Amino acid sequence: MKLHATTILTVRREGQVALGGDGQVTLGSSIMKADACKIRRLLDGQLLCGFAGGAADAFTLLERFEAKLREHPANLARAATELAKEWRTDRMLQKLEAMMAVVDVKTSLLVSGTGDVISPTDGVIGIGSGGNYAIAAARALLKNTDLSAAQIVRQSLEIAAGIDIYTNDNIVVEELTC
Repeated sequence: MKLHATTILTVRREGQVALGGDGQVTLGSSIMKADACKIRRLLDGQLLCGFAGGAADAFTLLERFEAKLREHPANLARAATELAKEWRTDRMLQKLEAMMAVVDVKTSLLVSGTGDVISPTDGVIGIGSGGNYAIAAARALLKNTDLSAAQIVRQSLEIAAGIDIYTNDNIVVEELTC
């Protein structure tokens, strides 16, 4: 699924996990808003979630995900898997076009409507139209710099914003200490 909506990136490094996103909202080929916040703190700040895709779809999924977290508060992977199962089998949810990146102190997950719940080996997740650009930049910065997780997320999103027309440089980054 290729979403022309935003760029969300998460990076883990040296006891920190950072999740960031740009602020651009597009409608077709027009920029409608430049300063949207697509990052949320959940479970009293214990978890970070970023979403890409249609705004209404993303908020619908976010509400469903929060319900799954309440059912499984100490188990991010279980909550994400339950959401993915519901997303894949519920007729109304199947039509939603969005993806989520979720992290807590131990786990980083990509959750999609195709039923994917993926935990990357290196802790780097990028979603949205500029996701692959941001992933490439983050991996290069992880190998070649001593920057913090938050600095890598910010710089990688800035690089993606310079390439992807659906990503801007109005960046929000949140961190958790692991």
